[in-house]
Amino acid sequence: MSVAANGSFQEAANRLFVTQSTVSTRIQRLEAYLRTPLFVRNRSGAQLTPQGRRFLGHAKALLLTLEQARHDIGLPSKFRASITVGSRIALGESMLPRWIGEIRRKSPDISIRCDIGFEDDLMRRLIEGTMDIGLMYTPQHSPGLKIEHLFDETLVLLSTCSQKTWPDENYVYVDWGPAFYAQHNDSYPNLERPAQVVNIGWLGIQLILANGGSCFLPIRMGAPFIRSGQLHLVPDSPQFKLPAYMVYPRDNDSAVLQQVRGYMSALAAVQRQTS
Repeated sequence: MSVAANGSFQEAANRLFVTQSTVSTRIQRLEAYLRTPLFVRNRSGAQLTPQGRRFLGHAKALLLTLEQARHDIGLPSKFRASITVGSRIALGESMLPRWIGEIRRKSPDISIRCDIGFEDDLMRRLIEGTMDIGLMYTPQHSPGLKIEHLFDETLVLLSTCSQKTWPDENYVYVDWGPAFYAQHNDSYPNLERPAQVVNIGWLGIQLILANGGSCFLPIRMGAPFIRSGQLHLVPDSPQFKLPAYMVYPRDNDSAVLQQVRGYMSALAAVQRQTS
């Protein structure tokens, strides 16, 4: 992977702190094992062959699996198991830390790794088996995965100026997925494409706090800024629903994972009552 990333055997060797001949020998052994050339070598460096490009995806998956195995096997004796939880950043902003804290209090002998990502990456890792639980807004259906509805976010329009007429020139469109797009388009069919578009709610907040403006955010995320007076609800603006889901493998009958999923389902029930 280092050769592919750097396009050079010598540069890969420098980054790996080994000799170029060592890198070359390892690649030759791998090509002999696979019975196909992975790189085209020339004076300008090394480029992947079509077979090499296909193998690169498998190599990345193998490394992820190896890292997961190392993490599991290397557990200190005080832990009975480890799990990996992935989440969209908006769900990880304040909710996931509270949830993980509650799970740790109930089961301190479980080691938990938390990763942030987008739906495509989270779904891929769930399918590969390198992630145990994914929290997201727009999951894709897969035969090997189960999708459980957790709660509905309420998206509200927040602005840095309580007196300014909306829409304003600094409106930031946050891409909350196709369901939000449809609701947004129904409510504002004549609204031109905003000058600013982001795919993360956190970035939308930072942009309007730094430069002024408005954007749609989960009320859960916006509440602290409303209380501090930094953001204000835009009067007479619509509110949109954004479902949040927990996704996990169907055939994983691990008692630890069942326990953690149970914790999360119970915490989601509390979230539904407070939303």
